[in-house]
Amino acid sequence: MRLAALPLLLAPFLSPLAQAATLSVCTEASPEGFDVVQYNSLTTTNASADVLMNRLVEFDANSGKVVPSLADSWEVSADGLTYVFKLHPKVKFHRTDYFNPSRELSAEDVKFSFDRMLDPAHPWHKVAQSGFPHAQSLQLPSLIKKIDALDPLTVRFTLDHADSTFLATLSMGFASIYSAEYADQLLKAGTPEKLNSQPIGSGPFIFGRFQKDASIRYKANRDYFAGKPAVDSLIFAITPDANVRLQKLRRNECQIALSPKPLDVHAAAEDPALKIEKTAAFMTAFVAINSQHPPLDKPEVRQAINLAFDKDSYLKAVFEGTAEAANGPYPPNTWSYAKDLPGYAHDPQKARQLLAQAGLKNGFETTIWTRPSGSLLNPNPSLGAQLLQADLAQVGIQAEIRVIEWGELIRRAKAGEHDLLFMGWAGDNGDPDNFLSPQFTCAAVKSGTNFARYCDQNLDKLITAGKTTSEQGVRSKLYQQAQAQIQQQALWLPLAHPTAFALTRKQIEGYQVSPFGRQDYSKVSVK
Repeated sequence: MRLAALPLLLAPFLSPLAQAATLSVCTEASPEGFDVVQYNSLTTTNASADVLMNRLVEFDANSGKVVPSLADSWEVSADGLTYVFKLHPKVKFHRTDYFNPSRELSAEDVKFSFDRMLDPAHPWHKVAQSGFPHAQSLQLPSLIKKIDALDPLTVRFTLDHADSTFLATLSMGFASIYSAEYADQLLKAGTPEKLNSQPIGSGPFIFGRFQKDASIRYKANRDYFAGKPAVDSLIFAITPDANVRLQKLRRNECQIALSPKPLDVHAAAEDPALKIEKTAAFMTAFVAINSQHPPLDKPEVRQAINLAFDKDSYLKAVFEGTAEAANGPYPPNTWSYAKDLPGYAHDPQKARQLLAQAGLKNGFETTIWTRPSGSLLNPNPSLGAQLLQADLAQVGIQAEIRVIEWGELIRRAKAGEHDLLFMGWAGDNGDPDNFLSPQFTCAAVKSGTNFARYCDQNLDKLITAGKTTSEQGVRSKLYQQAQAQIQQQALWLPLAHPTAFALTRKQIEGYQVSPFGRQDYSKVSVK
């Protein structure tokens, strides 16, 4: 009788294990879409590339090296012009109610994924209404001469010239591999736009449903080549207010909360049910100064804006001790960081003198653009904008604050409509060029990622030269010269290098904060 009763006694304890495990993550904004190649925001990368897709390689933040993903191995020719990748066999694309793949991932899918971005004559090239901002700003169309599918599991990239950043670039979200078969299906049906709303990948999770500003639902990919995720379902609970994210976490409505305010981090430390995960972020918060909008086209005016701003007060009020001051585009732990640049100390009197030299003794009117909800790179957008507004007013610059929804903000800023723009940039890998090419080249003005809208042939030459050699010492000197020009021209008002935090429930295991802002939920479990 006791043996017969044992299953009944254990049933209450076994039932949670038998239930499907769901991981809910409180995120701060809606993605712009799911065709990641069209966009450049981290929010979109997190919701698409990080959960739905894979790339040929990944960048391992712990080792600082490029590691295999869809490619098991690769060979690079001695002249650096040819890369041959051997693909992992038997990788399956997602099976959904809108797509039933007839074959496994092959070299043809790799070729399609890049050709659509590189070839203006490709039938999928014009489908991307927003263009291909990363591919264009990194100048991939002029770098990659051709891509050949040598056999189903071998693909060869032939470059026009050597580029020391190429392999690391392939780990970025926009370099995700798509199903050419699914793309053909959509094109034949006359519905190519569904690639952006009904995505297909080979990643750890399969897309379910998206409700804008509410939630995204995914289910685990049981056929995932790297092993089924530890949870059965993944939900992004889109929650713009950081305080509400913390409340949801405490109520166990979310098990992970992203981009907490510094105050929320302190509060979580007092809660025995919560954990704090953190790392030094490979990111920079800044105010982009649109150098194409008069009078911001004058270096003296941009320098005056830098001098007018009380950065120390801003860091204390907005980041509350969770970030260090930025003096340029690079975080200090970046190799080639120029540590001896003078910077712009808070000096309102000198700012007024520069404005007078520029013929603006009585100041001028401008606008400050910011987002409504807080993020890692902008924990308190309203307060930050007000502090900048007040400091500029002290030197005669009257700035109107405009709060714009995140998706619209990105779209309009890429079109160059802003004057002063609160923005941030996260390097996707450890290479310094990941800040320079997307933010300060002429190609990046055209693609929209260069928010300073600054195009200078001398700066372009420095950045390009830095990519054509693999010698780190030579690259460092070139990049330090680039940093000096960027600072002298005052293209940004650099703000902060934050510590990246995430709050989790105590029962969460296997979650790590990435210094690049990427998200990996494939190994996360709920105890």
